[in-house]
Amino acid sequence: MSTDRVNIGFLLSGGGRTLENLVEVIEQQSLSARISIVISSRSKAGGVERARRLGIPHQIHRCKDPGDSQEIFAALDEFGCQWAFLGGWLRKLKVPQEWLGRVVNIHPSLLPLHGGPGCYGDHVHRRVLDSGDLTTGCTVHYVDDEYDRGPVILQEEVEVLPDDTVESLGARVFEAEMRAYPRALQKILSGEICFNTI
Repeated sequence: MSTDRVNIGFLLSGGGRTLENLVEVIEQQSLSARISIVISSRSKAGGVERARRLGIPHQIHRCKDPGDSQEIFAALDEFGCQWAFLGGWLRKLKVPQEWLGRVVNIHPSLLPLHGGPGCYGDHVHRRVLDSGDLTTGCTVHYVDDEYDRGPVILQEEVEVLPDDTVESLGARVFEAEMRAYPRALQKILSGEICFNTI
């Protein structure tokens, strides 16, 4: 693994728990990476306050239209980011050609199940329960121009229990996400996985 730190931009729309977890794992495991900028689609997102507390520069880009994505990638370029990681980002991105294979998302289901427009957070867990699925989990995947359709990097399964509620299932899936995203980052940093080989 190179001793040079990889610069990552982190995109969020919510509370930023995934951001904070990733920062902690990078520090604890001495991974050769740093979160250089946080971009939020909402000015009142809790993740903005977390970024401020963690001392990470942050910007607001509402990205109400996929065409606005160019401003986000311009900001990532300005901060020297080599990768963009999404955690609870609720806007559709139009990924420029030069960024393909360098944008990563985590989704709270085993894609291709329960992905696509409107499938995020508790909406996903409700669909899992309504469908009678015996397992669910999370998926780390590359981002392309379609919702939840990019090549899969890794998945982690979570058993659906008979007495699960949206809240209890969501909590266990999030625990899996906290493990899966750092594992994906490790695979990327080590060169074990590459967009062109999936």
